[in-house]
Amino acid sequence: MSSRTVFHDSIIPLPAEPGPTPGGLMVNATRPEQPDQTMNVHFSLKIADDVQSSLEERVAQGEVVPADEIAKLYTASSSERDGLVDWLNENGYQNVRISRDGVYAQAKASVVAKTLEVNMLGVTKNGVTFTSAQNAPSLPDEVANGVRSINGLQPFRQANKHFIRVPASLDLSHTAVDGPVAAIDNRPPYTVAEIRKAYNAESLGVDGNGQTIAILIDTIPAASDLTKFWAQNGLPTTIAQVDEINVGGGVLPAPTGEETLDASWTSGIAPKANIRIYASGALTFVALDAALDKIIEDLMTQPAMRQLSISLGLGETFMSPGEVQTEHIKFLHLAAAGVNIFVSSGDAGSNPDNTGHSPTGPLQAEYEASDPAVIGVGGTTLRLSATGAVNSETGWTASGGGVSRFFPRPSWQIGEGMPGGTHRLVPDVSAAADPNTGASLVFGGQSIGIGGTSWSAPVWAGFCALMNEARKNAGKPALGFLNPSLYKLSGTPAFRDITSGNNGAFHCGPGYDQVTGLGSPNVAELIARL
Repeated sequence: MSSRTVFHDSIIPLPAEPGPTPGGLMVNATRPEQPDQTMNVHFSLKIADDVQSSLEERVAQGEVVPADEIAKLYTASSSERDGLVDWLNENGYQNVRISRDGVYAQAKASVVAKTLEVNMLGVTKNGVTFTSAQNAPSLPDEVANGVRSINGLQPFRQANKHFIRVPASLDLSHTAVDGPVAAIDNRPPYTVAEIRKAYNAESLGVDGNGQTIAILIDTIPAASDLTKFWAQNGLPTTIAQVDEINVGGGVLPAPTGEETLDASWTSGIAPKANIRIYASGALTFVALDAALDKIIEDLMTQPAMRQLSISLGLGETFMSPGEVQTEHIKFLHLAAAGVNIFVSSGDAGSNPDNTGHSPTGPLQAEYEASDPAVIGVGGTTLRLSATGAVNSETGWTASGGGVSRFFPRPSWQIGEGMPGGTHRLVPDVSAAADPNTGASLVFGGQSIGIGGTSWSAPVWAGFCALMNEARKNAGKPALGFLNPSLYKLSGTPAFRDITSGNNGAFHCGPGYDQVTGLGSPNVAELIARL
């Protein structure tokens, strides 16, 4: 028998005996009558250490690397990949497909268990039972050399959406109209014009023209909801500006509101931008990996796609290190190509549980906002006066934030005024998120109020499109990775420093904090300074 390589970082440990786990899961002994489920498995491939280190350094400087150079350097060894593909085909895997840095395949759980030498258990989360690996997978040494991790073996680990419907008691009468809102009265749920004014993003001569904003989510919003939202807000956006990409090609789930919020508010802030919605079909990390690969693939034909909004996350203690590294490489690739990725920091404060909605978990940051190749976006409670001026803006009590357990402190988070420590801090920036002073939205044909950091992240993606348009109009290239530049602007008028509020363990104060980051944007100042 040939020796095998074990991939310990590909799973999180599960107890040997059936019963509840500290993370809120129920581990069951697999019953003989349990269906032999089809599993989607992603074999993440290594790229050379020196290539990754070089990209990390260049991104940390805000440098944009030419796409053809990335493609040349940033591809796993074809000889190692081809050997793995042959092995998968010979051992009962189906629908084997290759990406630049990975191989995707499907197989019955029984085939996966046999070929990867894993024990399968039933794991129940939120009333749904998933067939999942209990122990770390392995591969024969002769095909394991190029593999970084084997992902998808614990499909109960899924990203959570970061949106919250506002209380039913909130008065929606001033936004529940079929045509443009007649007058701005600056009371929540807020309209696009009110938010643009609050962040000094109005009358700047930019509207997203020539820019493309990508959105990563599981499904597609209803076109009728988008068009009604644009009409209510007096926006010129049309459905022809929205491209829908069904990444997996299967039947997509029904809209829940997240996808509608993301598309409505990115386009609301930048109404002339094109919107590309990448529907992953599911919130498993393998499905999200595939969607990120599709975005990377499309960069060659979509050069204006320089901003990406993601309103998803999962507490880092529930993530496998292998999956985190897999997505980090993809985010690093996008950042190196000049795509700024805005990720919501979470809606359960400093201690999110595995549902992402309750502050009863361990002290932790959420991934993907904790990745050092993205801009983590926290949340505030915004209150406007009758004239539209900002009465107050404080840290939202449920804004995600904290210290990453996976990533060291990036160079741009080191310096005077930054908290001590050696690991990546979250978030980087913030904007309105509190559902009690939330956003107007049309969902299911009805006017509703909505909030969460799923609101602040797409708002920032829209602001980035305005900044990139302004640079284009000035004859300058598009922005590189924003964080190195943003942190240099700490304490300047480019940000409204949020000095009160907390998210549980962390408190707002002068300068950077782990509730609101650098603060909320002054878009006119950011455009001038960037």
